Amino acid sequence: MKTKYLIGMLALALNVGVVSISGAQEKKKETVGESLDKTGKAIGKTATKVGNKTAEVAVKGGAKVVDQTFKGKVAPDGSNVYIDGKNRKYYINKKGAKVYLKASQIKDKPKQ
Repeated sequence: MKTKYLIGMLALALNVGVVSISGAQEKKKETVGESLDKTGKAIGKTATKVGNKTAEVAVKGGAKVVDQTFKGKVAPDGSNVYIDGKNRKYYINKKGAKVYLKASQIKDKPKQ
């Protein structure tokens, strides 16, 4: 009977010791977690930039194949103007989205 109590007390002491050690390690992980949050945000921003550039290149490539380029004209931001099948003029912004233009927004291409 005494051995059962002794084994129970020993197991309880070991559990308490393991819990207190793991609690100390969690505090260290919190300080590391803060730097991981900063790294995660930086990675997220970079991933967004890469995704936007990939979308822009993909849409521009598709536009050059499918649609006509409006020669001698540029968009307000200086990029190429494309004409789709419905005779609508558009340019592709930095996020890869088509932005349709009014006739007043289309400019002549500057001579170099």
